[in-house]
Amino acid sequence: MAKIQVKNAYKVFGSAPMQMISFLEKGEKKTDLLKKYKHSVGVNNVSFSVNEGEIFVVMGLSGSGKSTLIRCLNRLIEPTSGEIYIDNEKITQVSSAKLREIRRKKIAMVFQNFALLPHRTVLENVAFGLEIQKVDVEERKKKAIEMLEVVGLKGYENAKPKELSGGMQQRVGLARALATDADILLMDEAFSALDPLIRKEMQNELLSLQTKMQKTIVFITHDLDEALKIGDRIAIMKDGNIVQIGEPEEILNSPADAYVREFIQDVNRTKIVSASSIMRSSESIILEKAGVRTAAKKMKDLEISSIFVTDKHKTLLGIITIDKVSELMKENRDDLKSVIDTDIRTVGVDTSIDEIIPLFLQSGYPVAVVDDENKLKGIIFKSTVLAGIAGKEEVSIDS
Repeated sequence: MAKIQVKNAYKVFGSAPMQMISFLEKGEKKTDLLKKYKHSVGVNNVSFSVNEGEIFVVMGLSGSGKSTLIRCLNRLIEPTSGEIYIDNEKITQVSSAKLREIRRKKIAMVFQNFALLPHRTVLENVAFGLEIQKVDVEERKKKAIEMLEVVGLKGYENAKPKELSGGMQQRVGLARALATDADILLMDEAFSALDPLIRKEMQNELLSLQTKMQKTIVFITHDLDEALKIGDRIAIMKDGNIVQIGEPEEILNSPADAYVREFIQDVNRTKIVSASSIMRSSESIILEKAGVRTAAKKMKDLEISSIFVTDKHKTLLGIITIDKVSELMKENRDDLKSVIDTDIRTVGVDTSIDEIIPLFLQSGYPVAVVDDENKLKGIIFKSTVLAGIAGKEEVSIDS
């Protein structure tokens, strides 16, 4: 279900912004409007929706319009034109009083510069949103302590912001946003000011919190690796326009244009591309139906030296090799079960390439891709891993 909906949103800065929209609709570019009419385009005819519980990442270079866009979502910046809905309520038409209520109860924001109150303690900073909501003193203190524990800052309640590191200060900002119990978090370059190691820790912290709290998050970044790591879906912006929206692997595998292709060319694909994108058809034999000669024939027809074995429900049992099957045939035995090797490596469909590569050092067999019930979904060979790293996935998944 869509938690946020944006329809044909524009934001133009200048003395006659509505007039500029007609020019944009006729194909005028952002640079043209600035040069000819001295108007700056922040957001240009943007439409998208964010599902409940989703991390929706908006990314782009400086000046692409991403920070303007996120501020339009809670009307910190008033859109020039267009419609914005929160829980199907058109917030571009609500009164000032209603908007304040939405900001206090439904939407929380985390800024790049932390925006902490220097004269207040950590506990008081976290409780500040609840204070604005006029929550009882003891109740907001209790909630603030709870959120500090959630973000790993238990024991720092009485410290001042200046006594904390940058990463700790950002955790305070996150705790403050979470304390209001808002359904929606707007995070504007929230980790951009942090050192790389701390930034990585905060990304992991956000993902960990999200598994527990299931907030709807709109996250702004200029860092593609960050976007690919945390985003359920990514919107790439350029000159106020959204040029592509898609899941991380969709962005990597099917860039919409040259601009997106240039964006992704230096991405470390091993951390993003998953087993589901590189696995091959799950060729296997069913133990209850196959004998020794059936297994030998199938491996010969497929020109392979080993094959996975499942039961009739496609639950993975192990693997057999042509050498073991040949021995059985020479001994005139048909006990296929006796030569099944269970020392195999398995991964889930969401496992990344960098987690799969070490498994080939542990086993001479292909890697099996299984679901939560250990049912065989696909097979990964060394060659398909290399193809995945090179961006040449050729997926063929057995149904």
